Amino acid sequence: MMQHTVTLSDAAAKRIAAILDAEKDKSAMRVSVEGGGCSGFSYKFDLVEAANEDDLVLEKGNAKVLIDSLSLVYMGGSEIDFVDNLLGQSFQITNPNAVASCGCGTSFSI
Repeated sequence: MMQHTVTLSDAAAKRIAAILDAEKDKSAMRVSVEGGGCSGFSYKFDLVEAANEDDLVLEKGNAKVLIDSLSLVYMGGSEIDFVDNLLGQSFQITNPNAVASCGCGTSFSI
């Protein structure tokens, strides 16, 4: 049975809250899965004004993340994290469904 939930790390929630605080006309960050990328699928991050009817809404502190039902099929059980290291700052998704991913951490295959 696949888990249809996604979690936000504290670091990701803090970063998303800071981004949304700076973008007054946006209320949430949308994370979606689209075809393409070096491993078949890639993650896309967008700032949006409102949720759609079929969105999973994740809230942690002042952070709000939306994931549409189609993307959720590929992302069930994942954790969204924010990494700040020598390679730079980026959102990274730990996806238990991915059998392969690329070094950049933005694409994967199932």
